[in-house]
Amino acid sequence: MQRRRFNTIDQYVETFPKNIRDILQDLRKTIRKAAPQAEETISYLIPTFRLNGNLVHFAAFKNHIGFFPTSSAIRAFRKDLSRYELSKGTIRFPLDKPLPLSLVSRIVNNTILHKKSSVINHDLLNKSLSSKLYSP
Repeated sequence: MQRRRFNTIDQYVETFPKNIRDILQDLRKTIRKAAPQAEETISYLIPTFRLNGNLVHFAAFKNHIGFFPTSSAIRAFRKDLSRYELSKGTIRFPLDKPLPLSLVSRIVNNTILHKKSSVINHDLLNKSLSSKLYSP
């Protein structure tokens, strides 16, 4: 079976029944509020927010909403996420329970901070290395 391709998050969301659309829109609004500067796109065939690369992804499945932050975010919030099914880069929110939107917001904010510190550390490393390079 070939998966449908979407150009926008709106197109993706519209393919689901109303109850799932509402959940997806709530998740989307929460991510947007936590990361207003992030770009919405479709990546890996699912809704994605990008900010200096991929920030988070989400998708609807038969029995859950998949939320895909970084693996470091899952490690950082492991205790808060203990009631959900987890894998290295995935959180599964069951469809029959309310989404933990405040937790999602905290995860997104943490991911933004982690990405910013990674960019800063990378820039500092590059400056340090370039200052030590020999140039005749």
